Amino acid sequence: MKKKCIFHIPFKIDKNYAAASQIRPMKMIQAFKDIGYDVDVVSGYGKERKEKIKVIKNNIKKGIKYDFIYSESSTEPTLLTEKNHLPIFPLMDFSFMKFCKKNNIKIGLFYRDIHWKFDQYKQSVGFLKRTVAYIFYYYDLFMYNKILDVMFLPSIEMGKYIPLRYNYERIKLPSGCDYINCEDNQYKVYNDKINIFYSGGLGKLYDLELVFKVINEDENYTLTVVCRENEWKSVENKYKKYINSRIKILHLKDKELDEEAKNADVFCLLTKPSQYWKFAMPMKLFYYLSHKKPIIAVKGGIGGRFIEENNIGYTCEYELDSIKNKLKEIYEHRSELEFKFKNMNEVFERNTWEERAREVKDELMKSNF
Repeated sequence: MKKKCIFHIPFKIDKNYAAASQIRPMKMIQAFKDIGYDVDVVSGYGKERKEKIKVIKNNIKKGIKYDFIYSESSTEPTLLTEKNHLPIFPLMDFSFMKFCKKNNIKIGLFYRDIHWKFDQYKQSVGFLKRTVAYIFYYYDLFMYNKILDVMFLPSIEMGKYIPLRYNYERIKLPSGCDYINCEDNQYKVYNDKINIFYSGGLGKLYDLELVFKVINEDENYTLTVVCRENEWKSVENKYKKYINSRIKILHLKDKELDEEAKNADVFCLLTKPSQYWKFAMPMKLFYYLSHKKPIIAVKGGIGGRFIEENNIGYTCEYELDSIKNKLKEIYEHRSELEFKFKNMNEVFERNTWEERAREVKDELMKSNF
């Protein structure tokens, strides 16, 4: 018989919304299947989760064995993930985890983000709503301390920002890489210009103004930005003064995004630094790594350190002259691009979604001995 595990997420996945919080759970579910697990998934709004929990509880009572339960938190408090954001099912998810714990099933949870402790949350959420949310965020942490064997984090550094004492083990578990056909994605003949490629959000957390300015002024580069159409409209006035024939804005996803990404020479993580980026490991870094092209990032952030430690790209300060000089260095020493491209194969294999699933399995099964 196949090994079994439980995958729990206290919200409904929107498969059409290209955000890390929606994409990551789907990738992890598939990864557990790919390493040989039969995965019983608890997801959806409260009523749907309740039915799935009932089935799994009955399975456990019948003697069906589960190796572990792996959960991923929402960006919202667990009790406020209904459509109306009211705590209609206040006991359901945590009582289910307590039931699993009483039946000797090890529990790990990926704590997605601590954005609610930072200014960007205060600036985007009103005082009353924010105050209520804080109570429920702290309640989540209080319950995790009673239930979890392991808390998985995007980076170990993030743990320093999580309030309250904890009894569980903390392990890093960043995003993973996909297998993308890169056979025709080689550095063979360089074009006259180097194409810088960025895919992701645009806004206060993702400020690319200096990148736009540098590319606008230097004919040796082109810039391709792929983002959501609504996000582009919200920042267009800020960036439109830099747009020229070498800068294009596209709204793509899935296979169309992958095809466009194959035209990149260097992937871009040059976003304006903040305290948040000192611990927040961007999912797009691993999307870039999937394409096995060098990445340029801001020095000092967690993403920049990953790039430096693995020698898969370049870092510089988020200053106009620093970005100019680093791009000039890349342009004048293009042979290094090919070297870094080859180096990325080894790094890729250590960071697939399947490896992430194995890390979860190994950590939680280790707790059984």
